[in-house]
Amino acid sequence: MEIHSVSEVTNFIKRMFQREPVLGCIQVRGELSNFRCYASGHCYFTLKDANSCIKCVMFRSRAQGLRFRPENGMQVVVSGNISVYERDGVYQLYADRMMPEGAGDLALAFEQLKARLAAEGLFDAAHKKPLPRFPKRIGIVTSISGAVLRDIYHVSKRRWPSVQLVLKPVLVQGEEAAAQIAAAIAFFNEKYPVDVLIVGRGGGSMEDLWAFNEEPVVRAIYASKIPVISAVGHETDFTLADFASDQRAATPSQAAELAVPDRAELLRYTESLMARLAQQGKRQLQEKRLRLDACRRSAALQKPQLLLASRTQRLDHATARLDALMKSQMKEKRHALEIALQQLDYLNPVHILRQGYGIVEKEGSPVTSVRAVHEGDRLTVTLKDGRLTARVESAAGTEGRA
Repeated sequence: MEIHSVSEVTNFIKRMFQREPVLGCIQVRGELSNFRCYASGHCYFTLKDANSCIKCVMFRSRAQGLRFRPENGMQVVVSGNISVYERDGVYQLYADRMMPEGAGDLALAFEQLKARLAAEGLFDAAHKKPLPRFPKRIGIVTSISGAVLRDIYHVSKRRWPSVQLVLKPVLVQGEEAAAQIAAAIAFFNEKYPVDVLIVGRGGGSMEDLWAFNEEPVVRAIYASKIPVISAVGHETDFTLADFASDQRAATPSQAAELAVPDRAELLRYTESLMARLAQQGKRQLQEKRLRLDACRRSAALQKPQLLLASRTQRLDHATARLDALMKSQMKEKRHALEIALQQLDYLNPVHILRQGYGIVEKEGSPVTSVRAVHEGDRLTVTLKDGRLTARVESAAGTEGRA
């Protein structure tokens, strides 16, 4: 019996796998396990069911095409070929494509990215900016071909003829579409400011609209300082751009209606305001005229003397009360003055002199004690009717008397 090396056996088994058509293009359903994506971009994982498992690898060139983020425990269908990895001597599935079981990969990618961006606050209502009421210039980010641009032009010009429309043409589907849309939004914000932006395209499948679900586009709308109206697809189509924009329009035509006011409607509104103003003016004028007529018929204007009579009588009564009060107070003050004068008169030295007393002074100063004078001093004595000069013959005090 011939003896073979390990490499020969492994290579033989690998050729057996390669010769089997079923294994060359196969789809395998299973649960993701041990999924890891390395810095190289290659992904390694295991597919398993209740009874078995198979190792799998998806190289970077294929993994870049994934629309969703694979997670452990997810049910998927993997397409590819089964071969032998000679170094380890194990067979594994070389994956070309991965689809989530049940929902499509685009739907799953949509929900995953929506949840992640919502957690970051990109869809918060507090971040929404109000649309300008009367825009002068509108920026449009869409394809140069197609009905979208035509619809926006006709509707906006019909409603607000003076508005200026500025187109930044971009691809709206395909691999380069998302980058072009995000760059166009940044262009208007950084180099060509406008009052409002309309970003959109016509309807289509989820694949056709996918550029407006790409993260660069959503972040560009969120970062825009210019209010953004999203107009992607039809009324039933929703993209992540709709959630991030300041206003969603069901169609491009509705986007134009949201962006500009209706001139005809404003004229009608202005005319109604003017009519109401004229009616209000007439009503106020009529009310003023009625008040004027009532004033002209009033007693005050017909017989003004009657209006003064009551006030004259009130003035007379007030004057009488004031005069009586003044007299009463004068009488009280006069009585108080008389009492004060009488008291002052009692304290007057002249009153004392009239009773036979005199004021003795020595050299202009009153003498209040015999100790203040000596024998031979000249004194001045003031009486009630004049003065006299006296000389001290003797001075004796009262100390020591019994």
